[in-house]
Amino acid sequence: MTSLRLATVHPGEPEIFHSLQGEGISLGRPSVFVRLSGCNLACLWCDTPYTWYFTGHNARHRGCETFVRRENSLTLDIAEVARRIAEFGCRHIVFTGGEPLLQQPALAALCALLGPDYHIEIESNGTVALTAAFDAHVDQLNLSPKLAHSGNAADLRVNETSLAGYARDPRAWFKFVVASPEDADEIDALASQYAIAAERILLMPEGTSPAVLQQRAHWLAPLCLDRGWRFTDRLHIHLYGDTRGT
Repeated sequence: MTSLRLATVHPGEPEIFHSLQGEGISLGRPSVFVRLSGCNLACLWCDTPYTWYFTGHNARHRGCETFVRRENSLTLDIAEVARRIAEFGCRHIVFTGGEPLLQQPALAALCALLGPDYHIEIESNGTVALTAAFDAHVDQLNLSPKLAHSGNAADLRVNETSLAGYARDPRAWFKFVVASPEDADEIDALASQYAIAAERILLMPEGTSPAVLQQRAHWLAPLCLDRGWRFTDRLHIHLYGDTRGT
């Protein structure tokens, strides 16, 4: 049977949980989150480094601490994943990571097992194109293209072919993590290059504490008003703090 590589809440327990969507266009919506392990990027400020920053990784992360792979990820049969999802009785599913689109064959098989009654939402960095098999199951794409301050090289964080395809996809929303007002110029350039309409762009302050989010919101909110972009907070940080499984 097909399996998925999942992140863990603690060793041996997969990070599959029921919560309110904390970010993006679905903010506040009750959802079942399935957090996958593994990523093709290495963001300096990533708030889920335990999904990829394993011992021996040669990238940098501001937290400096690397994680033991076997304690922070596990493989689970898709039938067991489907069972755990169904237990919550919630039909809105969010596949997140890490980068969930690295495991599309297993995700497609899982969605086929779940059936057509679920709304499938994806959180992705936008560098990996949808496969035909998984595309048929996806209802919403929350894409977060990374900017220069992420620390990733430009040729890694921007895949022109996949980003151009997503820009034409009506299911796609583009959420940019913003650390300073100067990031707006980089977002403007990407929006212009890929013809992304302003109403499909959301800006979110980078930060893992309510205090930092609030401080950055003071200049980010008027910036969004000026450019015609949407603002999104990080609701889960305000409600639960920077913790797993929330």
